[in-house]
Amino acid sequence: MTETPRDRARAQTMADISRIGRAHLAEHGAAGLSLRAVARDLGVVSSAVYRYVRSRDELLTLLVVDGYNELGDEVDAALATMPEHEFGAQFRAVGRTVRDWALREPARYALLFGSPVPGYAAPPEQTTGPGTRVIVALVGIYDRAWRAGAVQLPADAHAPATLAASLDRIRVDLDITAPDEMITRGVFAWSAIFGAVSFDVFGQYGPGTFDDTAALFEHHLDVLVRALGIG
Repeated sequence: MTETPRDRARAQTMADISRIGRAHLAEHGAAGLSLRAVARDLGVVSSAVYRYVRSRDELLTLLVVDGYNELGDEVDAALATMPEHEFGAQFRAVGRTVRDWALREPARYALLFGSPVPGYAAPPEQTTGPGTRVIVALVGIYDRAWRAGAVQLPADAHAPATLAASLDRIRVDLDITAPDEMITRGVFAWSAIFGAVSFDVFGQYGPGTFDDTAALFEHHLDVLVRALGIG
């Protein structure tokens, strides 16, 4: 279908609204977002903005989807540079990319992975796909490693039997073959990456505790690669 001048104008306006919204998010936080303020910086009356974004919640959703997709794009680009069967290197690339993006975009990281915004509920039909791109990328790494016979787990490693039904659902939903213990370790690695990144972004280590948090994060990645058995 041919793009019309009206389509291009609308796409440009949406891009401008998103750009201004990101700037306001960094300056005022999610709770301080205002469509009137966005309209003022866009140089139009607020009613004109409402033709594109009808409420603060729609603006937040626009920023959430935009953030998830930008992070997902950067993760995909990093993985594309990794050798096909170097699964530990792929995992480290994802971790580093998440950390780099979060430190570069702390306000957007906080919107996606920080405290919920009071009164806002992200619509799952718009945010679930973009929001799961990083975990799907991680799952893909350890499932490919499993299929390739490149995983080494302890002989006595077993996931709790009470999780079996949940893990079966995950296996079907994500179309993977990895066993229960591999999935649970993958969830551990996922939560550990974002936990470590959050400590960095939000200064939770405390001032002066570590001289080199980048080196600490690299060590965390090494530990997680060993835990996954893909090193």
